[in-house]
Amino acid sequence: MEAELLSGFPLFSQQLHALLMKNLVLAWRNKKATFLRLFSPIFLFSFSLLLGGIGSQRENVSAAVRDPNAIFFSSIPACEDKLLINFPCYDFVWSGSGNQRFVSIVNAIMINNPNRTIHQNKAWFFLTVISFQYGTVKSFRTKKELNDWLLQNPMRTLGALHFTEENNEIRYGVQINSSSSDFKIGRQFEDPVLQFQAPLQFAASREISRSLIGDQNFRFNIGLKEFPHPPSEILSTAAGDMIDEILLIGIAIMFYFSFAMFGFMSQVHSLVREKELKLRQTMTIMGLYDSAYWSSWFIWEGLMSFLTSAVIVAFGALFRVDLFVQNSIVVVFILFFLLLISMVGFAFMISTLITKESSCTPFFSGVVYSSQTTRVNYALWSLFPPNAFAGALFSLASNPSDAGVGLKDITKCPDKHCLSINFFWTWLGRAFFLYSILAIYLDNIIPNSAGERKHLLYFLRPSYWTGREEIIPVGGDSTAQSPHFSLDDEDVREEEESVKQDASQGKIDPEVAVQLRGFAKSYTKTTSIRCHRFCFCIFCCTCKKRKPFDAVKTFWMNFPKDQLFCLLGPNGAGKSTIISCLTGIIPMTHGDALIYGNSIRSSAGMTKIRRMIGVSAQFDTLWDSLSGKDHLQLFANVKGLPPVSHRQEIQRLLAGVDIEKVANVRAKSYSGGTRRRLSLAIALIGDPKLVILDEPTTGMDPISRRRVWDVIENAKHGRSIILTTHSMVEADILSDRIGIMAKGRLRCIGTSTMLKSKFGAGYAAKVSFAKDFSNASARENDVNAERREAVKSFFKNRLNVEPKGENKYVLSFTLPNAGEDILADFFSELESRESQFGIKSIQLGLGTLEEVFLNIVKKAEQEEKGAAKKHESLTLPSGATVLVPVGAKSVKIPGTESMENPGGLMVEVFWDQDDMGNLCISSYSAKKPVAPNSL
Repeated sequence: MEAELLSGFPLFSQQLHALLMKNLVLAWRNKKATFLRLFSPIFLFSFSLLLGGIGSQRENVSAAVRDPNAIFFSSIPACEDKLLINFPCYDFVWSGSGNQRFVSIVNAIMINNPNRTIHQNKAWFFLTVISFQYGTVKSFRTKKELNDWLLQNPMRTLGALHFTEENNEIRYGVQINSSSSDFKIGRQFEDPVLQFQAPLQFAASREISRSLIGDQNFRFNIGLKEFPHPPSEILSTAAGDMIDEILLIGIAIMFYFSFAMFGFMSQVHSLVREKELKLRQTMTIMGLYDSAYWSSWFIWEGLMSFLTSAVIVAFGALFRVDLFVQNSIVVVFILFFLLLISMVGFAFMISTLITKESSCTPFFSGVVYSSQTTRVNYALWSLFPPNAFAGALFSLASNPSDAGVGLKDITKCPDKHCLSINFFWTWLGRAFFLYSILAIYLDNIIPNSAGERKHLLYFLRPSYWTGREEIIPVGGDSTAQSPHFSLDDEDVREEEESVKQDASQGKIDPEVAVQLRGFAKSYTKTTSIRCHRFCFCIFCCTCKKRKPFDAVKTFWMNFPKDQLFCLLGPNGAGKSTIISCLTGIIPMTHGDALIYGNSIRSSAGMTKIRRMIGVSAQFDTLWDSLSGKDHLQLFANVKGLPPVSHRQEIQRLLAGVDIEKVANVRAKSYSGGTRRRLSLAIALIGDPKLVILDEPTTGMDPISRRRVWDVIENAKHGRSIILTTHSMVEADILSDRIGIMAKGRLRCIGTSTMLKSKFGAGYAAKVSFAKDFSNASARENDVNAERREAVKSFFKNRLNVEPKGENKYVLSFTLPNAGEDILADFFSELESRESQFGIKSIQLGLGTLEEVFLNIVKKAEQEEKGAAKKHESLTLPSGATVLVPVGAKSVKIPGTESMENPGGLMVEVFWDQDDMGNLCISSYSAKKPVAPNSL
């Protein structure tokens, strides 16, 4: 079947088509979200027209004014308060400094300025450091000198005073920049006549009057008042129209940018969702090319951006919005398309920095382009798409040409301070390419969910581009690490010697599917810093250190063909680490692993391996909106099955996992068991040679679990299966061979029967008593009690064992691994006395696999920590506390020796595992005399 799989460009094309169809189906089945994304301009345009109508009704008619209030002029403001002022600045400048009388008048203006004395000098602070001091008022001898200075130093003062004197008559003129001020962050506007000219004129008139009459206490007030009038339409003025225009442009920038935010948030959510749910990881394990994945998203989002731009332009023209009517429709369309496409690249980059979908939050920012901005700042600000879009929109909306901006005008500017439309187009395009490249780069170097990442210069390696380089490994060292421990189990030693012999001879056993050669995975010491904002820009950072540890310690093991190998172990034993390395999610540290002769250490080897394996992860990786059939169709394309075989293969898999009846139902409606069976079908697609099942029945009910077992049993033929599970019953039923690992080491290996015989607690014996229907109830109880006591004494005297379980008609015993002759003689005698003891039946069998598992884990725990060095506290009902060595089967209670029990009393201790795989006391027996050889 492997030879039939596609590869190279045909596989890339098939995967690209499948991913595009996946996005199309998801968009179609989420119609509301798709409709809102494409047609949100309809609602926003309608809403804006509604607000515009209400606003025009309110603003075009002024209220009646019968007794208007006067506006009195304030003091001369500080120059720093003017919008867009250049530093260092002056409160005002004046000419006529050669006349001493004018000098006195100016000094009086400065001293008598209401509410704020104008001092001779002020300090200019920059970043809280004093840069230099300069005067607040600047003087010139002539008007020409002053005007020359104004031309060379624009926006450096609020206004100018020109003093002249003829025949003892003082005259003065006021000169200010009377044009409307530019837009500033915060949407502040200023009236230069009321804010600067009037206070300056009032101050000059006041001090000239005082100088002429010789009275420094002379006072008068000047105010401005409108005429009384009835309600009337407001006559537009040039200044008012300009203010309204600038205000509307600022609102329009946010209004139009909101169109892009729908798509932006949708893109980020989709990408982060696939990463968080490990959907992309599953497809990668099944052979998905990264190039196909990113290309599918670029093409899909490019198409959505094109459609959204077309809808925006169409409805903008339909609603007769000035921006779309006055300017070329092509120019506006290209602007919106470039905005949306640049936001696509930005969304892709943002998605690489976010690990959870719940962390995705919208944001907006705006930066102003002004004549004081440098070309470097232009470039930096323009790299953020909303900024370049805002600049282009401002240029389109404020263009003085009645004909608007056409294609022939995109490189033109009405004045020297403006930027052309082509400038903003160029930077939106550059932003798209820059953020797209950053997204792909960050996707590779930022640690994944397993904490692994590529080298910062991974793109310089030939293997990244060709996929054929065998010399450069994926990571780690191919040299096997020397074990610093001894192997106690002879079967594990024999397995290791066999693999070492193959490795030394360079031999690849044709009967082995997977061979681990000195396989080891270690994690080095790391330090991570996490910061959380708790108040505005104040962050609280914590430093977290991870100690170095060995997750897997030097494995030498074979996984034979045509067998189901069950890998058991407590949490943290290293099972998932082995699977992650075999599937290429994380690199190993030492050694190597061969899957059908292909090394997992090379990119070329992993490419071949992914074509011949199927993986069912511990948790279902499914799209809720796709049906079971859709999933199989998608993964058939990702795997590389030829299109002609899709239908037959999908039908075979649906029938094999018994979900034909719900094949067209969306996965979100499936039960847990049905979802697991679908995941198994995905793992089996393409008839893989190796199937890896990571806890396939976790959290399932017994009926669903039994169905999944049937699917796994039917899938065993003709392939190798690696199964991890915490269910001992599942391992006992399904496995051909079992390996138990603990603390990163392989502790035992063999068949279920062999492990039970070798590592079990012994044989399990069950004695059932016959019911006596001829006796009354009370008499029957006495008889049964006598029979049970007789059998218990028989077992105690012959084998020195106590019953493990007891009820009215059944006794259960765990027998030690004694010689077969002893047990044979014992049960022969017991059978001969069945009538005497009233025994109905005797059952004898091996212990459970769970007992084997617990014994292995206990031993591993004792080796790791040392039974004498690590104890668990056991509190008895009497309140006494006893320290129990880890793994001990019983413990003596101190101070319980007596004449009746000279050896004292003890309790049997039963152990279990906590969430971290460590042994902990689960229960204990009642007090009993210390038995010989029991401690």
